[in-house]
Amino acid sequence: MIGKTQLAEMLAGRDHIDDELTKIMDQRTEPWGVSVRSVEIRDVIIPKGLQDAMSREAQAERERKARVILGTAETEIAAKFAEAAKAYENNPVALHLRAMNMLYEGLKEKGALIVVPSTAVETMGLGTITGLASMAKYPSA
Repeated sequence: MIGKTQLAEMLAGRDHIDDELTKIMDQRTEPWGVSVRSVEIRDVIIPKGLQDAMSREAQAERERKARVILGTAETEIAAKFAEAAKAYENNPVALHLRAMNMLYEGLKEKGALIVVPSTAVETMGLGTITGLASMAKYPSA
């Protein structure tokens, strides 16, 4: 009975195994006039090699779950970015404001340094009087 039982089942369902062992032992000892009233599994000793294997298996399962969670998060992030891209697709002013806000957020960090390619600055109009006027008009953007 014990050899046929999975370790997890044995640890979780000791009462059931106790009952089954009691029945089996009682059937085998009854012809001798011995009646088995109860059997209890009190301690399960797991060999060191099996403990190590179980530990590695549990660690691999935790890593697998972590990767699944990370993959799910990446999928959700990608969907949100695609949604944001659609919002900015036909609205260049909103895209400019978002880009300027990203620059502002990056620069307000203590000791932050952002390298912006000159082509990006030109497309935002930050180097022109119009760009400066936009920044003055939307200082928190």
